[in-house]
Amino acid sequence: GIKTNELHVSVCSCCCVFSGDLLVLTVATQETDGFRRFLRSAKHFNYTIKVLGRGETWKGGDYMSPPGGGQKVRLLKSALEDIQDENRVILLVDSYDVIFSSGPRELLKKFQQAKHRVVFSAETLIWPDRHLEDKHPHVREGKRFLGAGGFIGYAPNLKQMLSDWSGADSDSDQLFFTKLYINPEKRKSINITLDNKCRLFQNLHGALDEVVLKFEDGRVRARNVLYNTLPVIIHGNGPTKLQINYLGNYIPHLWMFETGCTLCNEGLRPLSGLQESEYPVVVIGIFIQQPTPFVSVFFERLLNLKYPKNRLRLFIYNQVKHYVQIYNSVDMCRDDIDCEYFFSIDVDVVLKNEDMLRILIELNKPFIAPMMTKPGRLWTNFWGALSADGYYARSEDYMDIVKGRRMGLWNVPYVSHIFLIKADTLRTDLKDPDLFESATLDPDMAFCSKVRNKGVFMFVTNMHTFGRVLSTENYQTNHLHNDLWQIFENPVEWEERYIHENYSKVLRDGLIEMPCPDVYWFPVFTDVACKHLIEEMEHFGQWSGGRNVDKRILGGYENVPTVDIHMNQVGYDKEWQKFLLDYAAPVTEKMYPGYYTMAQFDLAFVVRYKPDEQPALRPHHDASTFTINIALNQVGIDYQGGGCRFLRYNCSVNAPRRGWALLHPGRLTHYHEGLPTIEGVRYISVSFVDP
Repeated sequence: GIKTNELHVSVCSCCCVFSGDLLVLTVATQETDGFRRFLRSAKHFNYTIKVLGRGETWKGGDYMSPPGGGQKVRLLKSALEDIQDENRVILLVDSYDVIFSSGPRELLKKFQQAKHRVVFSAETLIWPDRHLEDKHPHVREGKRFLGAGGFIGYAPNLKQMLSDWSGADSDSDQLFFTKLYINPEKRKSINITLDNKCRLFQNLHGALDEVVLKFEDGRVRARNVLYNTLPVIIHGNGPTKLQINYLGNYIPHLWMFETGCTLCNEGLRPLSGLQESEYPVVVIGIFIQQPTPFVSVFFERLLNLKYPKNRLRLFIYNQVKHYVQIYNSVDMCRDDIDCEYFFSIDVDVVLKNEDMLRILIELNKPFIAPMMTKPGRLWTNFWGALSADGYYARSEDYMDIVKGRRMGLWNVPYVSHIFLIKADTLRTDLKDPDLFESATLDPDMAFCSKVRNKGVFMFVTNMHTFGRVLSTENYQTNHLHNDLWQIFENPVEWEERYIHENYSKVLRDGLIEMPCPDVYWFPVFTDVACKHLIEEMEHFGQWSGGRNVDKRILGGYENVPTVDIHMNQVGYDKEWQKFLLDYAAPVTEKMYPGYYTMAQFDLAFVVRYKPDEQPALRPHHDASTFTINIALNQVGIDYQGGGCRFLRYNCSVNAPRRGWALLHPGRLTHYHEGLPTIEGVRYISVSFVDP
């Protein structure tokens, strides 16, 4: 157990009880996350704990099944036989769903103030036999019914109370203690009362609306707002496990406004200093469940994770029934004696933090997930609470966690898309083969439900920026490079993929050149964007013949025709207008002060120049207020020659840079021609803006 060297003294009117006289007994047949949480809170306040039942098989039922708990009574009765000190005060509490909110001194003081030899926790609801309701003594204020999950008393009185017990392990402790309490003679002789106003014990079942977190003077604890009390022991009895988990994210002193997260640096597993061969082996399961944009980028980022590649095992699934996929990868980890972790990642996750896997492993939790967001939305890959029917509900702290106002480790009821589980947990608590199956829930919800029911805490960390999750709802797959169309659905990812890395310097640092008067030159597209646009147009293949008659345009006649494909022919006109508005319009407004544009166009197209097809373009004005001309491939590599000459200024741009845009007025002043391409194939995209 946990021993204390300190002697806390509580002075009261009737007698003196030392905190050293207090022994906490609890029953725990397994070391669950809840048990570890209980022990941590006890250690925080220097309680002396004795654990009963370790190594036994639990036969006392649980809150979802018929009454049980008799095993606790048997173990307690046996433990009390060894205690001879008549002044010894015994606290018996559950452990998996209990946390201490304050220390032994306050507990004993409140026990003394109750002026009884045995004090039970009190309940709003009667259980398990409602027919006994009328036999409970009436109280002027407070809760009327006994709760067996927590009680405190002097050893001799507890021995007397348990002397009649001869039940089976599966019998109801709640019913046994209730019958003692409603028997006036027994109640009087043992000297039992209830903690009606939750001064010592707070049972959450039937009382969720009464309990709030109270942050004050560098402390955090639960407050009962109905009775204005500060209970010492919080019990998530019955179906309130999620609520005790929520409170347990803060109590005792795990997260406070003054200190932030105090738990986050405890029990870590540092990886720094290890040889590569000493890193834990991780099986990574990657799941492609539906058509998803930027898949190639996902694998590039996976490759960039800072983790020894020879300590990773990869399992990739593509459009197979979801839970069958996960079984295979989970089993791959379970069955591999070297596997220490299973890392599940959906392919729509954007892995922005190269240290992610190391960070998660070092936190040393059986189950941990990095918080993921969606840009511009309050969506995350976790739920802070569940509704009554098991679906999403917003917890009181959800917004603060999502927005980074509270940073730490959060025990939550649901995570999806990405998580890390210890292999030992998969081999023990989560060894069932049907973890992802349910007649009513989708695989993710079924999985989380079973993880919760096994008592495994699902932690989410938001202490670092880890990444985001793509929007996949409207992803169309009828093009060659479907990601080009993602400028609306996933604008952040689209920009990272397709907008030149130096574009931000154009406006911020003035990275803009003027090769000819009032002609501006700036980087806008990545090489990938240029490559994808060319390949998309060649894949479409319906190049115009470069003739004057052109049914694609209003009036059907083109004065200065090119061999081209219009953006609207490939269904890219809305996306192209969005691109011009977001990336060309700001530069236009900067370089031509006083002019504002909504980037409207009638004509935007990709032009192909070839020596044996159309090598050049005769002098002309554009049907635009301004024109954006983007070079899509590289002179000297893909073609020889080419360029643009502005006749009025006798000025040429002879070496267009791939991905750079030329911005120039279309009419009146900037009469220009396309210079001959003498070898290879040259591609440019042209937009006549504000015709």
